[in-house]
Amino acid sequence: MRFNPLLVPLLVWTVPAFAQQAEWTAFHGDLASTKFSKVESFTPETVGDLERAWEYRTGDVSDGTGDLPETVWSATPVYANGTLYLGTPFYRIVALDPATGAERWAYDSESRLEALTQPALKNRGVAYWESGLDGVCEKRVFLGTMDAELHAVDADTGLRCADFADGGVLNVNQWNEVNDVFPFSLLQPPLVVGDTLLLGWAGKDWAYSVAPPGNLLAIDARSGELLWDTGFVPEEMIPRTGTANIWTAMTADADLGLVFAPVSSPSPNYWGGDRTDPMPRATSVSAIDIETGEIVWSFQHVHHDIWDYDTPSAPSLVDIERDGETIPALVQATKQGFLFVLDRRTGEPLFPIEERPTPPSTADGEVAAPTQPFAMTPAPVGGALELPDVWTLADIVSFGQCSRDREKYLYEGIYTPPSEQGTLFFPGTAGATNWGGVAVDPRNAILYVNASRIVQLIRLIPRAEYDQLESAESGNEEGYSPQEGSPYGIYLTDWSNWAGMPCWEPPFGTFSAYDLATGELLYETPFGRAQLEGFYGLESWGSPTLGGPVVTAGGVAFIGASVDSRVRALNAATGEELWSDLVDAPAVSIPAVFTHEGVDYAVFAVGGNSILKPEVSDQVVAYRLRD
Repeated sequence: MRFNPLLVPLLVWTVPAFAQQAEWTAFHGDLASTKFSKVESFTPETVGDLERAWEYRTGDVSDGTGDLPETVWSATPVYANGTLYLGTPFYRIVALDPATGAERWAYDSESRLEALTQPALKNRGVAYWESGLDGVCEKRVFLGTMDAELHAVDADTGLRCADFADGGVLNVNQWNEVNDVFPFSLLQPPLVVGDTLLLGWAGKDWAYSVAPPGNLLAIDARSGELLWDTGFVPEEMIPRTGTANIWTAMTADADLGLVFAPVSSPSPNYWGGDRTDPMPRATSVSAIDIETGEIVWSFQHVHHDIWDYDTPSAPSLVDIERDGETIPALVQATKQGFLFVLDRRTGEPLFPIEERPTPPSTADGEVAAPTQPFAMTPAPVGGALELPDVWTLADIVSFGQCSRDREKYLYEGIYTPPSEQGTLFFPGTAGATNWGGVAVDPRNAILYVNASRIVQLIRLIPRAEYDQLESAESGNEEGYSPQEGSPYGIYLTDWSNWAGMPCWEPPFGTFSAYDLATGELLYETPFGRAQLEGFYGLESWGSPTLGGPVVTAGGVAFIGASVDSRVRALNAATGEELWSDLVDAPAVSIPAVFTHEGVDYAVFAVGGNSILKPEVSDQVVAYRLRD
């Protein structure tokens, strides 16, 4: 179906104030996580004239073959104070001239370059704060590190802000006092609301049954003082579990005084026999009072999560017209492919949600939840509710292995529990959607989203058997993981044949648009191109993706995300590719789209992620229209 979002009468849609950012000052552009840019010059008619304005190399990159772990760089460039700021996976900040890419200053946190909680050195960028006053450190850039330090530097000079915490460095790990088996890794930049920094943390997935209980920290942006600390694990369950933390971006509505937190799953991730009591705020989107830390409401989208279906991305805020009333809404994308549209004042669903029966578990001591919530309007992205058919081409190449696997392994729908037999897992742990989330045009409440279609195989390995494994190596979110303290370790891998070909039918990735007023799917099309050992798939096969889109007022969506190492401009009205450029690695980041000195730019950090393919990079590329 074809539509033109620019023809929707603007009188029908009130553009919220939060969408009118003058600059790209936050991870998702604005507090509302719309990833909407008011730039109008990038249109379906003009983007064919995009050219590289400049290119910059940070020097902070590793493929893991030397002394340093590999890097995973998915930083959103932040444009503020007439400057472009980026964090790097070596935990440095670089400040660039937006017009030329020339380095204005660089700051080195001198952090330990060790993969303490992650399989790689990882960074998603920096946060920007300003007081509105003149003077030293009245404008600040904040950078987190894997060893739980938060650095504050002057946005003009790159020098530490001496009045913040201990000489400009806050030890966040001082509040890691319970089940502290790993540090509070600060890989996602904090959300800045007024003079408050909202800070979540990442941990070591799949390693421990009992881990630090998830919490949200509110920090004074001037002093580094802890204002409040809110957790999501019931106190009586803390000795038996952990996490349910916030490792991804957050969203805020300053008028309502609420921060909206995507809360992850509890530990251990794939067996929950020791945590079967209700944990209503785990795997949820929760609204928290910014001033007090009080949880105002919480919507749980997975009961008793044993699939690591973390809430992966910040919810996006949008106002929706219904029956003559303007409803302040949010939309939460999930790994399962659901799009939950809620009233952000109360957490009440704006479309029907069904509690459907789901399969029981066969694992020792496990009690799977008997039902799960299904949001069928808007329709789940990427066909996530049905396991794709066996791919005939991969089956022929494997002499029927894929078909035999389909019969051998357990699959009884999206919530089939992990098993000793082996369970086909769709969507897999990377999800249909992940941390890149969605983009929303607030003028017409149209949502844009890229989704992966990846089938994985997960097997529970009894503890005695796991402990006898001669080699239990794991890669970047795959392979063996111990879940220490539980009866089971796990083995997780993509479902593929001997040649590495996916056993399931393409497309492997899609790009879609939805009308959030009605829930209607406007289009869904294959997106990107798959790549294996130098061979590219057909366009109709699509590509798994990491990262997300930005939609512009001119009717164009910018996105990297795909395996084939291209950045693209799409026609927002149809999903049609209008322009692309080959970069050094998959651009697993969200681009920044902004106006500097009267010129419009789209800037990508090109870092790569071995989940998609081995290539990594330290490239920053800026595009503008030819004169």
